[in-house]
Amino acid sequence: MTVPYRQIRAACTERSITVYQAYDAAIAGPAVAAQRLVAPFKRERMTWIKPSFLWMMYRCGYATKPGQERVLAIELSRDGFAWALEHSCPSHDDRSPGWRERLRRSPVRIQWDPERGLRHEALPYRSIQIGLSGEAVRRYVEEWTLAITDVTELAREVRAALPAGHAEPQVSALLPVERPYPLPEGIMETIGASRACE
Repeated sequence: MTVPYRQIRAACTERSITVYQAYDAAIAGPAVAAQRLVAPFKRERMTWIKPSFLWMMYRCGYATKPGQERVLAIELSRDGFAWALEHSCPSHDDRSPGWRERLRRSPVRIQWDPERGLRHEALPYRSIQIGLSGEAVRRYVEEWTLAITDVTELAREVRAALPAGHAEPQVSALLPVERPYPLPEGIMETIGASRACE
Protein backbone atom coordinates (compact mmCIF):
# COMPACT_ATOMS: atom_id res chain seq x y z
CA MET A 1 0.00 0.00 0.00
CA THR A 2 1.34 3.43 -0.95
CA VAL A 3 1.77 5.85 1.96
CA PRO A 4 0.76 9.45 1.14
CA TYR A 5 3.77 11.78 1.00
CA ARG A 6 2.60 13.93 3.94
CA GLN A 7 0.35 12.03 6.32
CA ILE A 8 -0.02 12.00 10.11
CA ARG A 9 0.30 8.45 11.44
CA ALA A 10 -0.15 7.97 15.16
CA ALA A 11 -1.18 5.73 18.01
CA CYS A 12 -4.61 7.01 18.95
CA THR A 13 -7.93 6.26 20.59
CA GLU A 14 -11.33 7.88 20.19
CA ARG A 15 -10.30 10.61 22.64
CA SER A 16 -6.52 10.84 22.41
CA ILE A 17 -3.44 10.87 20.21
CA THR A 18 0.03 9.87 21.42
CA VAL A 19 3.05 12.07 20.71
CA TYR A 20 6.67 11.64 21.81
CA GLN A 21 9.32 13.81 23.40
CA ALA A 22 12.76 12.99 24.81
CA TYR A 23 14.32 14.71 27.82
CA ASP A 24 16.93 14.18 30.49
CA ALA A 25 15.95 12.58 33.79
CA ALA A 26 15.61 15.96 35.52
CA ILE A 27 12.62 16.84 33.30
CA ALA A 28 11.25 13.37 32.54
CA GLY A 29 11.06 12.10 36.12
CA PRO A 30 8.96 14.97 37.51
CA ALA A 31 6.78 14.93 34.38
CA VAL A 32 5.89 11.26 34.81
CA ALA A 33 5.26 11.77 38.54
CA ALA A 34 3.02 14.81 38.00
CA GLN A 35 1.46 13.55 34.73
CA ARG A 36 2.20 17.04 33.42
CA LEU A 37 5.32 18.78 32.17
CA VAL A 38 6.53 20.71 35.22
CA ALA A 39 9.71 22.57 36.22
CA PRO A 40 12.50 22.36 35.24
CA PHE A 41 10.64 22.10 31.90
CA LYS A 42 10.62 25.64 30.47
CA ARG A 43 7.37 26.87 28.98
CA GLU A 44 9.16 29.86 27.44
CA ARG A 45 10.95 27.68 24.87
CA MET A 46 9.42 26.12 21.79
CA THR A 47 8.76 22.42 22.40
CA TRP A 48 8.49 19.91 19.55
CA ILE A 49 6.11 16.95 19.63
CA LYS A 50 6.25 14.01 17.25
CA PRO A 51 3.50 11.40 16.62
CA SER A 52 6.01 9.03 14.99
CA PHE A 53 7.82 6.71 17.43
CA LEU A 54 10.54 5.90 14.89
CA TRP A 55 11.15 9.56 14.08
CA MET A 56 11.60 10.13 17.82
CA MET A 57 14.03 7.20 17.91
CA TYR A 58 15.99 8.80 15.06
CA ARG A 59 16.05 12.14 16.87
CA CYS A 60 17.17 10.76 20.26
CA GLY A 61 19.29 7.85 19.00
CA TYR A 62 17.11 5.30 20.77
CA ALA A 63 17.48 7.27 24.04
CA THR A 64 21.28 7.49 23.85
CA LYS A 65 21.86 11.17 22.99
CA PRO A 66 22.83 13.54 25.82
CA GLY A 67 19.79 15.29 27.26
CA GLN A 68 17.44 12.84 25.51
CA GLU A 69 17.98 9.70 27.58
CA ARG A 70 14.34 9.38 28.62
CA VAL A 71 11.54 9.03 26.06
CA LEU A 72 8.03 10.05 27.03
CA ALA A 73 4.79 9.00 25.33
CA ILE A 74 2.34 11.82 25.93
CA GLU A 75 -1.36 11.26 25.35
CA LEU A 76 -3.09 14.44 24.19
CA SER A 77 -6.77 15.12 23.79
CA ARG A 78 -7.81 15.03 20.17
CA ASP A 79 -9.51 18.40 20.63
CA GLY A 80 -6.22 19.90 21.81
CA PHE A 81 -4.32 18.36 18.92
CA ALA A 82 -6.88 19.78 16.48
CA TRP A 83 -6.46 23.25 18.07
CA ALA A 84 -2.71 23.03 17.56
CA LEU A 85 -3.05 22.11 13.88
CA GLU A 86 -5.72 24.76 13.26
CA HIS A 87 -3.43 27.46 14.70
CA SER A 88 -0.29 26.32 12.90
CA CYS A 89 1.94 27.67 10.18
CA PRO A 90 4.65 25.92 8.12
CA SER A 91 8.16 26.62 9.46
CA HIS A 92 9.42 27.23 5.93
CA ASP A 93 7.98 29.50 3.25
CA ASP A 94 5.21 27.58 1.47
CA ARG A 95 4.69 30.45 -1.01
CA SER A 96 1.18 31.10 0.25
CA PRO A 97 0.02 34.72 0.54
CA GLY A 98 0.76 36.20 3.96
CA TRP A 99 3.04 33.34 5.06
CA ARG A 100 5.51 35.60 6.85
CA GLU A 101 2.76 37.33 8.85
CA ARG A 102 1.13 33.97 9.70
CA LEU A 103 4.50 32.69 10.90
CA ARG A 104 4.93 35.73 13.15
CA ARG A 105 1.48 35.35 14.73
CA SER A 106 1.16 31.57 14.95
CA PRO A 107 1.94 29.76 18.24
CA VAL A 108 2.46 26.48 16.34
CA ARG A 109 5.01 25.49 13.68
CA ILE A 110 4.70 22.55 11.30
CA GLN A 111 7.61 20.68 9.72
CA TRP A 112 7.46 17.64 7.46
CA ASP A 113 10.68 15.62 7.58
CA PRO A 114 11.54 12.27 6.00
CA GLU A 115 10.06 9.42 8.04
CA ARG A 116 12.64 7.00 9.42
CA GLY A 117 12.96 3.25 9.49
CA LEU A 118 14.26 1.01 12.26
CA ARG A 119 17.89 1.82 11.42
CA HIS A 120 17.24 5.54 10.96
CA GLU A 121 17.16 5.24 7.16
CA ALA A 122 15.11 7.91 5.41
CA LEU A 123 11.83 6.64 3.94
CA PRO A 124 10.18 8.07 0.81
CA TYR A 125 7.39 9.82 2.71
CA ARG A 126 7.20 12.45 5.43
CA SER A 127 6.52 12.57 9.15
CA ILE A 128 5.14 15.61 10.95
CA GLN A 129 6.83 17.54 13.73
CA ILE A 130 4.79 20.12 15.61
CA GLY A 131 6.48 22.99 17.43
CA LEU A 132 4.51 24.61 20.25
CA SER A 133 5.20 28.05 21.70
CA GLY A 134 3.39 30.68 23.75
CA GLU A 135 -0.30 29.94 24.22
CA ALA A 136 0.08 26.52 22.61
CA VAL A 137 2.64 25.41 25.23
CA ARG A 138 0.38 26.62 28.03
CA ARG A 139 -2.58 24.69 26.63
CA TYR A 140 -0.39 21.62 26.02
CA VAL A 141 0.74 21.55 29.64
CA GLU A 142 -2.46 22.65 31.38
CA GLU A 143 -5.30 21.38 29.18
CA TRP A 144 -4.36 18.84 26.52
CA THR A 145 -2.16 16.34 28.36
CA LEU A 146 -4.14 13.29 29.50
CA ALA A 147 -1.29 10.95 30.50
CA ILE A 148 2.50 10.64 30.36
CA THR A 149 4.26 7.27 30.16
CA ASP A 150 8.00 6.64 30.19
CA VAL A 151 8.75 4.39 27.20
CA THR A 152 12.54 4.48 27.50
CA GLU A 153 12.73 0.73 28.10
CA LEU A 154 10.82 0.11 24.87
CA ALA A 155 13.32 2.32 23.01
CA ARG A 156 16.18 0.29 24.47
CA GLU A 157 14.47 -3.01 23.69
CA VAL A 158 14.00 -2.07 20.03
CA ARG A 159 17.59 -0.84 19.77
CA ALA A 160 18.97 -4.02 21.35
CA ALA A 161 16.94 -6.22 19.00
CA LEU A 162 18.49 -4.68 15.87
CA PRO A 163 22.15 -5.76 16.26
CA ALA A 164 20.97 -9.02 17.83
CA GLY A 165 19.91 -10.04 14.35
CA HIS A 166 16.17 -10.33 14.87
CA ALA A 167 14.18 -10.24 11.66
CA GLU A 168 12.65 -6.87 10.86
CA PRO A 169 9.04 -8.10 11.28
CA GLN A 170 9.93 -9.32 14.79
CA VAL A 171 11.40 -5.94 15.72
CA SER A 172 8.54 -4.03 14.10
CA ALA A 173 6.10 -6.02 16.24
CA LEU A 174 7.56 -4.25 19.29
CA LEU A 175 6.59 -0.81 17.98
CA PRO A 176 3.45 1.14 18.88
CA VAL A 177 0.72 0.66 16.27
CA GLU A 178 0.44 3.89 14.29
CA ARG A 179 -2.47 4.35 11.91
CA PRO A 180 -3.39 7.21 9.55
CA TYR A 181 -4.87 9.95 11.68
CA PRO A 182 -8.16 11.35 10.33
CA LEU A 183 -8.15 15.07 9.59
CA PRO A 184 -10.87 17.45 8.41
CA GLU A 185 -10.28 18.92 4.95
CA GLY A 186 -9.60 22.40 6.34
CA ILE A 187 -6.86 21.19 8.66
CA MET A 188 -5.28 19.14 5.86
CA GLU A 189 -4.94 22.33 3.84
CA THR A 190 -3.56 24.32 6.79
CA ILE A 191 -0.77 21.81 7.48
CA GLY A 192 -0.11 20.84 3.86
CA ALA A 193 -1.06 17.18 4.28
CA SER A 194 -1.41 14.95 1.23
CA ARG A 195 -4.63 13.26 0.21
CA ALA A 196 -4.54 9.48 -0.14
CA CYS A 197 -4.69 9.66 -3.92
CA GLU A 198 -1.73 12.07 -4.26
